Formats: sequence, C-alpha cells, structure tokens
Amino acid sequence: QVQLVESGGGLVQAGGSLRLSCAASGRTFSPYTMGWFRQAPGKERVFVAAIIWTGGFTYYEDSVKGRFTISRDNAKTTVYLQMNSLKPDDTAVYYCTATKNVVGITTTPGGYDYWGQGTQVTVSS
Repeated sequence: QVQLVESGGGLVQAGGSLRLSCAASGRTFSPYTMGWFRQAPGKERVFVAAIIWTGGFTYYEDSVKGRFTISRDNAKTTVYLQMNSLKPDDTAVYYCTATKNVVGITTTPGGYDYWGQGTQVTVSS
C-alpha cells in the first residue's frame, strides 16, 4: 500500500506559478510511475502529467506542455508539479497518483493504483 499526500495548492492570479508536491509513504516509492490528474467542478478527472520511476521520461497533456513540469526525488519519495503561466482553465482539484505498471504511461484514471486526497488550485483572471 502507498499513501500519497498532496500540498502546495492555493489561489493565484493568471500568469502566476505554483508548485505542487506529493509525498509518498508506505511501500517502496520506486519503481512506481507517478502522475498528476485534475478535476474541475462538474467535469471528469483528466490526465495532466506522468513520470516514470527513473525520472528519465515524462509525458504531458497537450494543454499544459511547455507550462507544467513534473519531476521526482526518489530519495525524498516526493513528486512535484511545477505549474507556470497558469490560466483560469487550470482551476481544478489536482490529484497525485501512482501505478505499479512501469511499462509505458497510461493517461486514464483506471490505470493507476493509488490516489491522494487532492489539493485545490484556483486561478483568478
């Protein structure tokens, strides 16, 4: 079992930045693939970014490419999501997630085994 706890959410103006953190505990952090999803009010939970356990490969949803960066520190068992040039459309609850499947990256929620409780990100215009 892996426990995930997100932090770093908040209110920011459009064009601003936030860094989300996800601290993992429980079983070994590696070699899980880690990801971030987000869910806006009344909408489905959607993929944002993922990173393989070595950190050598990352994948992003098109709308965040060039603005968001996912990274991980396996020594600290923490994954990060640096979000720059934020837009009102980025407003959502952001969830950290992990999967034991290390073959490729999946972008569907069903492909992940563990979830955090979520952290709210609100971008004002």
